[in-house]
Amino acid sequence: MSEQINFDQIFEGVIEPGKEPKRLFKEAYEGAITAVSYAEILLNQAIRTYGPDHPVGYPDTAYYLPVIRCLSGEEIKTLGDMVPVLNRVRAQFKEDFRDFTNARLAGEATWYAAEIIEAIRYLKHTPENPLHVPPWTGFIGDPVVRQYGTKMVDWTIPGEAVIIGRAKDSKAAKKIVDSFMAKGLMLFLCDEIIEQLLEEGVKLGVDYIAYPLGNFTQVVHAANYALRAGMMFGGIKPGLRDAQRDYQRRRVLAFILYLGEHDMVKTAAALGAINVGFPVITDQPLPEDKQIKDWFISEPDYDKIVQTCLEVRGIKITAIDIDVPITVGPAFEGESIRKKDMYVEFGGTRTPSFELVRMVGPDEIEDGKIEVIGPDIDTVEPGSAMPLGIVVDIYGRKMQEDFEPVLERRIHYFINYGEGLWHVAQRDIMWVRISKDAYSKGFRLRHIGDILYAKFKAEFPSIVDRVQVTIYTDEQKVLEMREIARQYYKKRDDRLKQLRDETVDTFYSCTLCQSFAPTHVCVIAPERVGLCGAVSWLDAKAAYEINPHGSNQPIPKEGLIDPVKGQWKSFNDFVYANSQRTIQAVNFYTIMEYPMTSCGCFECILAMVPECNGFMVVNREHSGMTPSGMTFSTMAGTIGGGAQMPGFMGIGKSYLASRKFVPADGGLARLVWMPKALKEQLRPQLEEAAEEAGLGRDFVDKIADETVGTSGEEILPFLEEKGHPALTLPPLL
Repeated sequence: MSEQINFDQIFEGVIEPGKEPKRLFKEAYEGAITAVSYAEILLNQAIRTYGPDHPVGYPDTAYYLPVIRCLSGEEIKTLGDMVPVLNRVRAQFKEDFRDFTNARLAGEATWYAAEIIEAIRYLKHTPENPLHVPPWTGFIGDPVVRQYGTKMVDWTIPGEAVIIGRAKDSKAAKKIVDSFMAKGLMLFLCDEIIEQLLEEGVKLGVDYIAYPLGNFTQVVHAANYALRAGMMFGGIKPGLRDAQRDYQRRRVLAFILYLGEHDMVKTAAALGAINVGFPVITDQPLPEDKQIKDWFISEPDYDKIVQTCLEVRGIKITAIDIDVPITVGPAFEGESIRKKDMYVEFGGTRTPSFELVRMVGPDEIEDGKIEVIGPDIDTVEPGSAMPLGIVVDIYGRKMQEDFEPVLERRIHYFINYGEGLWHVAQRDIMWVRISKDAYSKGFRLRHIGDILYAKFKAEFPSIVDRVQVTIYTDEQKVLEMREIARQYYKKRDDRLKQLRDETVDTFYSCTLCQSFAPTHVCVIAPERVGLCGAVSWLDAKAAYEINPHGSNQPIPKEGLIDPVKGQWKSFNDFVYANSQRTIQAVNFYTIMEYPMTSCGCFECILAMVPECNGFMVVNREHSGMTPSGMTFSTMAGTIGGGAQMPGFMGIGKSYLASRKFVPADGGLARLVWMPKALKEQLRPQLEEAAEEAGLGRDFVDKIADETVGTSGEEILPFLEEKGHPALTLPPLL
């Protein structure tokens, strides 16, 4: 991507001549001077204590100090590296900053100073003695940024609210945040509002995509989060300042809600937000010399402030209100409900359970009917377990049987969107919990039906005309209906097992992640799930039929070039045309030559381990070192964003057990290392795949993990002792 963007043109004509908000600009200038001066004092102290060559950096990131790295391109590795940065931003200060351009530069200088102040604080951070105790987050590592990448690209998370300062009272703070959460926004919180929300019992933390960053300069962690998203998913190279700012304005959809009494450093940081395209809304009345039309505006009415924020930033909320006694939104998807907080649970290993979406005829359904067959949760004691069956009947003129599993998997997400609801697994192994808090608010089983009815209607209007939900808790009825559900599962599985790459004439694209990785094109085959692990060939086929103009498009298999490496002319043409004409060729059965590009939402990374003549795989949940010499986070920062890197590739977990797992490279026999937790999670599938490949079920125990070592040299003796087949295969290089 080249720097050919005049980003600042979006500010042209915003301020009328003679009506400059000089008080605002003066405050930003003074705040920037204060922030930079404070950073210089702390830096000088740190250099005297530790020396100029002492390393600096945040945990779990491949982006050094991300604000500076993204905007200027500089790699800040030591305390001494910070000195020229502060000297440069101070040198750009004019006598005053009483024009819009210089005020925005003051804001950018404040961001730089805050990043340096926070990095110096992290000199004292260790895993044993962290700077922050949950729910406070401080700096948010790359794995979390990547975790929510898919939800950001498919607009499940419609925007980001950065809230700083103090609301007029704690109840008002809760009302604002509850509204944002219900609308699905990601929240970054700084200063006194955090204490106000905790006082009201609002759930905060990484699991709720509501990050309590801390106080004062810790708000910079919202900025470095957003900028890393531009680099990870937008493919924007370090130092392309205007391209990064343009991306933030178009894609990240963030705004600043500046509450309570103003402070000159906070005001300067707010001008830094405007500098990258994020408007600022405050609850304080603003005199004319502190207003900027569309960019720095006042809304003192707390009943209107949420809507004003959304309108100013151009965030469109399409979700419909759901009449249930809890808040419903993606913010609660990561919520865990521990046993002590649980009122009742269903399924898991304690009771029978199942869920089923099935297509029915127009005479077999009553739209909006929600029925509970069996006792409700108010008939049992806290901590009890009950059977549960959920049947969602759907009629639609354009509904098809192939769409059933696509919609059925949405039950998991829709239930988890409920505050105080927890859902894991699927089909007849699903496990659901309802919290004591949700129960005390009046939540009952029929409300699950209300959520499912509203969400299916809202998210699939093109194929869903009528929805009826039946919830079973009578054990005999659950067991009876579970057998019917299992017949549906078996029919679907049998069909999927029969599918082979060779037996279909069409693969499907997925370009969902292109808003973050513009040159990435995922191609999904029957035996290769999408990199995110969430989209199978049948899913993509169904999605295309649901929306022919969406991100899943058919690609006919035409013009075979290499049957072993898996290269077709039609795929090359499609990928080239849809990767901004940057990727000219793709092989689907090898990672050693023209592998498929990687977005950033991949579940795992596959990488070469040359010392062992094989491959390693690491999943995003694993934070330790790997035999590649890099952590998952570091590798992801290198290969993500649409890069095509021989020897490295993002993959979905299930691809490891596929018959088409890099067959041109030797297939499963090349796998020499993986994290122990991932190995155990996938053991049944890997053992079955190994047996089918003639490697024997004991092959899985020949794969090294972190308990053996984290470098090629460390694991090689283990592989030799176990007689790992990779050591006898032809050299990779």
